Amino acid sequence: MSAALNKELDKQVATWSVMYTKLHNFHWYVKGPHFFTLHAKFEELYNEATLHMDEIAERLLTLGGKPTATLKDQLDLSVVKEASSKESADEMVASVVKDFDTIMKSLKKGMDEAAKDEDDMTEDLLNAVYQSIEKHQWMLNAFLGDSNK
Repeated sequence: MSAALNKELDKQVATWSVMYTKLHNFHWYVKGPHFFTLHAKFEELYNEATLHMDEIAERLLTLGGKPTATLKDQLDLSVVKEASSKESADEMVASVVKDFDTIMKSLKKGMDEAAKDEDDMTEDLLNAVYQSIEKHQWMLNAFLGDSNK
């Protein structure tokens, strides 16, 4: 495994750890007329974030790497930032949409590095994550009424 692929996989582990916490924050603190819908959606997303984090970390370990495993290091390495706990329901959804866009760009870098290493398994894993969050992003944009996304 190249150092570049190791870096991209570790960045994904850190990012999904931060997203897991952020989505929990939103799950706990969402308020308003869409509470029941968003409360359940954020739970679905943090459960999925756990799976992504674990699968990518295990792939990294399989390839001889060492995933970042402290909160401080994960916050430093993540391509997304944690929540402020002051977001409205719509701001929460918009934040997740923006974060998914950022994560998809990072996933593409990881897929490019995996392709350079001729590592089809890692490329497939990252592509599956990409496709999953791309669909969530489309649905969340629809929730926000943004039909152009």
